[in-house]
Amino acid sequence: MAGSAVGKESNAAAGPAGFGADLGAWLQLLRWDKPSGRLILLIPAGWSLWLLPTTPPPASLLLALALGGLAVSGAGCIANDLWDRRIDPQVERTRRRPLACGRVGVGTALALLTVCLGLALGVVLWGLPAGSRGLCLLLALATLPLVLLYPSAKRWFGYPQLVLALCWGFAVLIPWAAATGSLAGGWPLALVWLATLLWTFGFDTVYAMADRDDDRAIGVRSSALSLGRRAPQVVTLCYLAASLCLAAAALTLTAAGEGLNLLGWGLAAGASLGMVRAGVLLQRPGQSRGAFGRHFRQQVWLGGLWWLALVLGRLA
Repeated sequence: MAGSAVGKESNAAAGPAGFGADLGAWLQLLRWDKPSGRLILLIPAGWSLWLLPTTPPPASLLLALALGGLAVSGAGCIANDLWDRRIDPQVERTRRRPLACGRVGVGTALALLTVCLGLALGVVLWGLPAGSRGLCLLLALATLPLVLLYPSAKRWFGYPQLVLALCWGFAVLIPWAAATGSLAGGWPLALVWLATLLWTFGFDTVYAMADRDDDRAIGVRSSALSLGRRAPQVVTLCYLAASLCLAAAALTLTAAGEGLNLLGWGLAAGASLGMVRAGVLLQRPGQSRGAFGRHFRQQVWLGGLWWLALVLGRLA
């Protein structure tokens, strides 16, 4: 999001206290101080892995995918703030971000971006099974342009949240490819991918609702602005459709004798109802910026509940 130029980095890093302040600013730049935003990327990966027709992969693969997800997420956040370092100071929610207020300089941000991308590449080359590395590397390279392009989308596209949703879709494709060595997943893979796109578009549209007044004044775009008064209804439909897609994907496991048990379906129903209810509540007038932030955090819990439904639902 435009504003005053970013100031030079502080020389306070010379001492221990300065290093501690810098470390805190770096963590804020990566958003690693906000676990909700990191979990919401890992949740679709969990959906994907627990909708595989076979037993979920070993812990070593889960750890590698978690590290890769954190690295890519951090890279995306840095790219976003680099694009928006002159816009963020004009937006209430973002004006205290490290690049926006000058606590981190452009050079440091670029260095951290390089480290994150290098870590993600290292996970693909050395952390994933040998038989799936080639395909996963191709998928990782395919997602990189979208991750780096997304922050600019608000300048030329009325629905930048759709670009983010496409980025999130790779959080389904890469784990599936890592576990199976292919993308021949049929309907289960297609349905969980579509569910992820719908869910992501929904919660990121809500996230953009908090910035509508600032974005309108600056002249940047968002699905919250493009949809106008229809935004809450569209978000609700996205959540409903995402839940139906996940349920349909789970049903496909039944034919292979791997369907969910009653506990799993009960948890899935609770998560689905919670998502739809959260969308309906958006229609209440006069909601504060804080309400949209709470909605976003709630989606982390509800998406995680859907993941738990798949995990517990497939236990014997």
